[in-house]
Amino acid sequence: MTWEKELFWKKAAEFHGHICPGLAIGFRACEAAAKKLSLEFSSDEEVVCITENDACGVDAIQVILGCTAGKGNLIFKDRGKQAFTFFRRDTNQGIRVVFKGFAENRSREENLQYILEAPLDEIFEYKEPKDKVPNMARIFRSLKCENCGERAAEHRVRILDGKFLCLDCYEDYSRGWGR
Repeated sequence: MTWEKELFWKKAAEFHGHICPGLAIGFRACEAAAKKLSLEFSSDEEVVCITENDACGVDAIQVILGCTAGKGNLIFKDRGKQAFTFFRRDTNQGIRVVFKGFAENRSREENLQYILEAPLDEIFEYKEPKDKVPNMARIFRSLKCENCGERAAEHRVRILDGKFLCLDCYEDYSRGWGR
């Protein structure tokens, strides 16, 4: 992929709705991953991103690399970290891109400019993925909840007293174990 910085930044900002340092982090993480793994826009599930946050930068990843929750190639593993793991399915290569953080003495605008202009190696650490390449997305049957009547994917249905129940109707009995 030819990294067309201005075009991609404009697309990310239009999709996100405003310009901010968080969007810039995701934008530059895409640039780093694209360069390290020779990534192209993912029209299906060729590229996978496991994001460790649900913040602004995730919008850049959707627009630039084509990773979306609906296609199943954007996976949220929210740890509150500005960290993103990218995989290429065809080669099984992956990289975890971790933002090093902001200098405390800079303004929001200075942080934005820093992220957009600094060398990638200065703003990110590159690590081995913590995860393996996720399986391709699956399509599950929908089962009717025997309490509310709404349909839910079968892997999200629970059985209680012989009845199929959606997660909203199921009364959990873990008592805190296994959490």
